[in-house]
Amino acid sequence: MTDHGRIVVGVDGSEPSKCAMRWALKQAALTGSSVRAISAWEFPAFYSWEGGPMPPDDFEDSARQCLDDTVSEFQQADSEVTIERELVHGHAAQALIDASAEADLLVVGSRGHGSFYGALLGSVSQRSALHSKCPVVIVRH
Repeated sequence: MTDHGRIVVGVDGSEPSKCAMRWALKQAALTGSSVRAISAWEFPAFYSWEGGPMPPDDFEDSARQCLDDTVSEFQQADSEVTIERELVHGHAAQALIDASAEADLLVVGSRGHGSFYGALLGSVSQRSALHSKCPVVIVRH
């Protein structure tokens, strides 16, 4: 397939991010674009290197498994859409904003837990929409 563009989609394993992935794949099929699925991970603010309930490597491993599971759920053997996977250490919104510099479209899911702007979008989708370097689609589920 000739690559006519790149669609970046944020993936965290949640139902809203799966809706975003579904939308991104449909759009990619229509436009001949590739999809770059990005998942980000970071240590919780309360985490201590001195020990805790979860070893440090487990955070990255868990995020990688989530990314792999989500992409595998949507990847079809006969699909014309190429899905790249990228795991980033850092805040999800910043990872998506950085990736948007090389994208034609950024697709993110929305929490949809409220009626005002901040609660309606969620922090990652809101920040991505405000600071992205390319057009943004926020998919509600």
